[in-house]
Amino acid sequence: MSVTRRWIGALSPAGGDALLYAAAAVFAALTLVISSIPLYRQWAQLSVIPYVAGAVGSLLIARYRRLGRQRRDDGNTKGAVAALKSSRVPAALVWIRSGRAWMFVGVLIGATLLPLSLEVMWRSEGNPSLHVQPEVVVVERAAHRAANHQDPYQVVVRDGRVVASLPGLPKYETFYPYLPLMTVFGLPSSTKAPIKLTDARIFFSLVTLAVTAAALCICRSNRERKVRTLQVLSVLPTAALPLATGGDDMPVVALLLLAIVLAQRRRPGWSGIVFGVVAAMKFTAWPLAGLALFAARDKGGRRTPIRMGVGIACVLGPILVPFVVGAPRAFFENVVLYPLGLAGVSSPAASPLPGHLLVSALPFLHRPLTVVVIGLGGALLLVRLVRHTPTSVSQCSYLAGWVMTAAILLAPATRFGYLLYPVNFFMWGYLLSEDANKVGQDTSRLSAELAYP
Repeated sequence: MSVTRRWIGALSPAGGDALLYAAAAVFAALTLVISSIPLYRQWAQLSVIPYVAGAVGSLLIARYRRLGRQRRDDGNTKGAVAALKSSRVPAALVWIRSGRAWMFVGVLIGATLLPLSLEVMWRSEGNPSLHVQPEVVVVERAAHRAANHQDPYQVVVRDGRVVASLPGLPKYETFYPYLPLMTVFGLPSSTKAPIKLTDARIFFSLVTLAVTAAALCICRSNRERKVRTLQVLSVLPTAALPLATGGDDMPVVALLLLAIVLAQRRRPGWSGIVFGVVAAMKFTAWPLAGLALFAARDKGGRRTPIRMGVGIACVLGPILVPFVVGAPRAFFENVVLYPLGLAGVSSPAASPLPGHLLVSALPFLHRPLTVVVIGLGGALLLVRLVRHTPTSVSQCSYLAGWVMTAAILLAPATRFGYLLYPVNFFMWGYLLSEDANKVGQDTSRLSAELAYP
């Protein structure tokens, strides 16, 4: 084990890319063989070759740079002078000019953008059920209702039975389990434009990539951690698969990153506003938004949770309150009971994780398990906050990662895809840690990359 840790720690940045792309290729290959969902297998078939090419290309780049460093160390004066000059170049520009960036672009096109484009095109040509996940259609349908001044929350459940739903649809597709602002991504589909231009996945992806880029541009961290975060949110299966198939969680994650970065930059008001926007899209944003209040600081370093809280409330309140007041029963059944599996309708979110396996074997435990998980989990979190109160955005991100992991594993209705939340939260804990601005150790690597691009 120690040998493995030393080997991984000794990897160059390009070597780390090769390892990640190779792991992604293995994941895609396993998905192609194991997955029972045709849409996932289609993505895997398209992405496995770009991942393999990215791994091989990154290995070649790593070898080329290692040989270049050896030549410089052997007395290559010209290379040393170039390296000295390169140390004055901004880190972001260094990466953009490097072979690693071109390899990233190739994998982004091959594993993310091409599968997304093909799935959208195939959906528009017919048999859409094979080329889009239900959540995309659910968001678009809710947006159609909103565009026609109707309440997106239409389902009514009485005595455990759905008594008001949309005819011709599976009952689980008639629920709208998201918060009101998610409908924004489906509004283009309510126009007369062709579906290949208005598919909600297009807008999920555009917002995800644009917001991620903006967040990383203003983030205070070293280049290598930013690159790894970018990979997780754009080209690795944690992003490529959901963007091509469903994607509703991806803009939520990207906006959470922007909000937590603004908190790191000590902009509590703006951070609260962004948290309010994303909290009005999906409940999965609420754990990090709540924990971030502990890390709210102003420019002088003073704690300002009220300022961040006001920012959240000023956005979330006006969006949420009209729906809660206007049709409280329908709202509660759609966004609370149904996701928890308590609406009398089975959710398609049924990955074989511990909570789901337990209630499948012992159905009578469904409601008690939900109550215990919420109650006991909330009590344990409260104890943790009292004894070890997080004081930085990094600590809040790590804690949110553990909270989401426990919730996903123990929830009665859950799916593997939700694990992208803790994966990203743990990544941000690393990205935003207190030592993230120490870039001195990267100077020689930056120099080598420009001296031997």
